[in-house]
Amino acid sequence: MLSCFGGSVLSSLMLAEPPVAFLAKGTNVLLASSVWYLVFYCPQDIFCRCFAFLPLRLLVAGMKEVTRTWKITAGVAHADSHFKNAWLVMIAVGWARGAGGGLISNFEQLVRGVWKPETNELLKMSYPVKVTLIGAVLFTLQHSQYLPIARHNLIFLYTVFLVVTKVTMMLTRSTASPFARLEATLGYMFFGMQQAPSKVKSEGALSSNGSSVCDRPSSGQHRDGVKKRQAKKTE
Repeated sequence: MLSCFGGSVLSSLMLAEPPVAFLAKGTNVLLASSVWYLVFYCPQDIFCRCFAFLPLRLLVAGMKEVTRTWKITAGVAHADSHFKNAWLVMIAVGWARGAGGGLISNFEQLVRGVWKPETNELLKMSYPVKVTLIGAVLFTLQHSQYLPIARHNLIFLYTVFLVVTKVTMMLTRSTASPFARLEATLGYMFFGMQQAPSKVKSEGALSSNGSSVCDRPSSGQHRDGVKKRQAKKTE
């Protein structure tokens, strides 16, 4: 239930509403429970075998992205009804409503007794969480009339982008985020360039040889001492 209705639970907590309100919709709960049972306990694993068929998988993935768009827009409008023109609240609730399953994964892991800090969506966001955040910002700007585009046009363009990107990633079996290059460019512009590999390599070579620039005076003093002792012996 946390995975299926995570967006509803998070948005309800943010707006001081009952987090168990989704249980009032018995049809949705029954549908989620039925799908869960068929995925894990269907005889001969027939249900999963059917959805292993690529065209059917692509269809279901496209339908999921369409649902994501409607969740984001519903979350933004719902937040605006509670806090008029509160941008951050609208973005946060729209983001939580559209990517609740990923954002609530930390709490879900604690409930199951499995803690994986390396999969924290707030520290290392996956592509669905990133694209949902971008959508929440866009729909918030449009809802506040700061983005000069009609709502239905923005919904259409955003949904097409989601579906095309998701289908492309599934067909190419790619797990890399489409925003990777943009993120690298922005990181270089706003947070500076990282240490050059050649410099690191040279420093590593010096440390491996056990000597550095600071060691040179001590080695020179040692040679001078040897020469003085040899001179005394000759005298």
